[in-house]
Amino acid sequence: MSSSSTTPAPAQAPGRPELLALLWSVPDPRDRRGVRHQLPVILAVGLAAVLTGAQSFAAIGEWVAGQSETALIRLGVGEGGGARRPTESTIRRAFARVDADLLDRVIGAFVWTRTHVVAGRRVIALDGKTVRGARTANAVAPHLVAAFDHATGTVVGQVAVAAKSNEIPAVRDLLACFDLTGVVVTVDAMHTQGETAQAITDGGGDYLFTVKKNQPTLHRACKDLPWDNVPSHRVTTRGHGRRVTRTIKVVTAPTWVHFAGAAQIAQVRRTVTRGGRKSVEVVYLITSADHQSAPPATLAAWVQGHWGIENRLHWVRDVSFDEDRSQVRTGNAPQVMATLRNTAISLFRQAGWTNIAAALRHHAAHPDEAVTCLLTC
Repeated sequence: MSSSSTTPAPAQAPGRPELLALLWSVPDPRDRRGVRHQLPVILAVGLAAVLTGAQSFAAIGEWVAGQSETALIRLGVGEGGGARRPTESTIRRAFARVDADLLDRVIGAFVWTRTHVVAGRRVIALDGKTVRGARTANAVAPHLVAAFDHATGTVVGQVAVAAKSNEIPAVRDLLACFDLTGVVVTVDAMHTQGETAQAITDGGGDYLFTVKKNQPTLHRACKDLPWDNVPSHRVTTRGHGRRVTRTIKVVTAPTWVHFAGAAQIAQVRRTVTRGGRKSVEVVYLITSADHQSAPPATLAAWVQGHWGIENRLHWVRDVSFDEDRSQVRTGNAPQVMATLRNTAISLFRQAGWTNIAAALRHHAAHPDEAVTCLLTC
């Protein structure tokens, strides 16, 4: 991440584990009078509770009330005098007012330092998700755009889409948080925009965009290329009662294709056979990566990896954390809770867990290990 996206932890947090230290860089929006628990402590106990499967403020409050004094001291509860525990109402009020975008940037910066470079490239997928349960009679449900690292399955950034706006400018805002040097950005067809491509290449990165009919001229140009004369790369996989064959053909982007930084165009044919029935889908891709850094097999891997943001993040938040039925609706709290879910997923994956539901069950049964996970990540 760029240096502008994080703030060093202040001096009053010496010796803290790095993630907890970084939480001290998030300003406390509350009036200093009467504050019993520092904001980083409230965020820490909230995250520890989410690591055990807590999905609501009531559940977080119950988790805090049920923990040993020793466990809570490890998270900072009682520092500065007094042994009172943060209550559900205290946590709710703090989460509703905290700067959620800054919290996302701080935690994203922490996770970014723990992601991997694969074959000299870091590949991140960007996509949005609506927190449907947070919709009220007077407010639309928050829509959040996340940046997901292909290799580690972790979330390295998130930003809220402004009211009465859409994902396209939000994606550019999120990209502005990163040092894109050597990074490949994968997005769906909505974001196949010249300005987004320019922002990525100007930042030193490459893009891989899907081309659909929302870009009719570009789509027609891709479709009309002489694909019959292009050699193909084919991979077949089997699982879940189906056989999937992916065939990719790649050509150098013709000079008459006017799209920022375009180097290659690809055709991907996906053939799925299930129960004797076959379906075929053909999509086109455009990328700024040249054939030396991104041969057909690499492009195919990036395409397949992009859908990890749906299968390994959005689906997990919906199913394992039941996000779409969450009743957290006040102020910035829905985004903060989504951030804590993202962070829990990232911490579990960094700890070697591949099944997030199993990780939640394990840490619910062993809450001390949830605290240890947070302290030692």
